[in-house]
Amino acid sequence: MVSRPQARKLTPYATTMLVGDGDAAFDTSAEVAAIIQANTANASYTKIWERTIPAQQIVGWGSGPASQQRNQGFMHFFALDVGTGFEEGILRLVIANSSEMRSRVVLEVNSQRLHTTTATTAITATPTDINDMVPLPLLVNMPKGGQDDLLQLWFRTTIQTTTVDSCEFSIPATIWQ
Repeated sequence: MVSRPQARKLTPYATTMLVGDGDAAFDTSAEVAAIIQANTANASYTKIWERTIPAQQIVGWGSGPASQQRNQGFMHFFALDVGTGFEEGILRLVIANSSEMRSRVVLEVNSQRLHTTTATTAITATPTDINDMVPLPLLVNMPKGGQDDLLQLWFRTTIQTTTVDSCEFSIPATIWQ
C-alpha cells in the first residue's frame, strides 16, 4: 500500500513591505517618486510600486489580528517635495495576477492620514507614534496572492506639490511559506 504524503503546513509571519522590496523598476525612492511626479496631472490611478511574489509563498496585505489593536501592523506612506510639501492623493493596495488581467483592491486610503505634517525631510515626514499611524490588520476575507502574483501600490494625486523628489512607505504584510 502506498501512503500519501502529508500536506505541508504553511507557517505565517508578519513583515513590512518597503520601497526597496519592489521589483527592479520600483525599488528605489527616486524611481517611485519619478513615477508619481510624471503622473501628477493624471486624474486616474497609476501603478507606483510592484513586487512579484516568489515561489512557495502566499502573501496578503496586513498583519496581526484586528481584535488586538496594539498587535496589528501599522503603515505609513509619503510622496514628498523635500522642504516644500506633500503630494497628496489616494493610495490603493492591490493584489493582481501575473498578467494583471485580474486585480483585487485590498484597501484605499487618503495619503494625508499616512504621514506627519512636517515636510522638512523624509525623517520628519515619517510618523513614529503608533497613535498617529493607520493600522492594517490581516483580515480573513482580504485577497491573498501566490507564486508570480503581484503586490502593487497605485496612486492618484488629489493635491499637487511642486516636484515629488522622495517617496517612502512601510506597509504591513503577512507571508505564508
